[in-house]
Amino acid sequence: MLTVEIHATSHVGRVRKGNEDNYLLLHISNSRAWTGSQENGEFVIETQRFDVDDNGVVLAVSDGMGGAMAGEVASKMAVECVSQKLLEDDLDQTITSESHDYYLISKLYNATLYANHLVHQQGRSDPQFQGMGATFTGIGVTTRGIDLIQVGDSRAYLVRNGKIYQVTKDQSLVQQLIDAQQISPEEAETHTLKNVILQALGAQSEIYPVSARLKPNQGDVLLLCSDGLSNKVNAAGIQRIVLENYDSLEQACAQLVTEANANGGEDNITVVLAKLTGDNLDEAEGDEVQLELVDLGNIHDTADQDTAEIIE
Repeated sequence: MLTVEIHATSHVGRVRKGNEDNYLLLHISNSRAWTGSQENGEFVIETQRFDVDDNGVVLAVSDGMGGAMAGEVASKMAVECVSQKLLEDDLDQTITSESHDYYLISKLYNATLYANHLVHQQGRSDPQFQGMGATFTGIGVTTRGIDLIQVGDSRAYLVRNGKIYQVTKDQSLVQQLIDAQQISPEEAETHTLKNVILQALGAQSEIYPVSARLKPNQGDVLLLCSDGLSNKVNAAGIQRIVLENYDSLEQACAQLVTEANANGGEDNITVVLAKLTGDNLDEAEGDEVQLELVDLGNIHDTADQDTAEIIE
């Protein structure tokens, strides 16, 4: 039995008047979904514990943009549209209707495209929402593995065997400049174009989500976050807080938000922490984390491999 323990929160921060972030926790077989509560600006941590079956569990973070209420609407639409689309199918047919092991990542990919279409249409049809968009970084957990999908620069990290790995790559201008060796990662931290992202749900009529798969190990901790956390608490800080509170991840969730606020809190802060345990999970060996890059147009072909590096 594979079990996932989840703690999630979304905080307005110290400067913003509204919260344009949101998150999604979804147990598909139970048709139950939880999204971020924005009521009264209260600091609430949602805690759930799921037994994972073949239909899977989905976790996601979305960071809205567009000013005024548009960003809040965009991120809310993103998580709700993805949840709606994933629950539309007849659950009895979910697995048998797909001829491969990638049914959840395929569904999550299509749900992301669906959300993009609806957010884009809303932005075009309503002047007050013109130009709105949202990042979307999601994880699908099944008995077969951990599936990742990303649009934008919200991040997913893996804490394994006391080390931390960034398992998504920011779809941002500064990351593109880093890849081209035009700037260093250190220069990117203070670059004037740091907040420019290359794609977002709703910003364009077409998007190209990046999808990958990761093999789970016993005791893995996955962390999803908006840049309100990653811009204020570096990977070493995240690693320290998670490891110090490994047996109390609810406390880790609270401390991550507290530290981001202590470092300025200029943006909304959203964190989802998930710990995986199960009798059938292997113990982690070595320092290498293999990511299988999934080409959903050619899922029967041998997928490319990438290696997530330890962040020093």
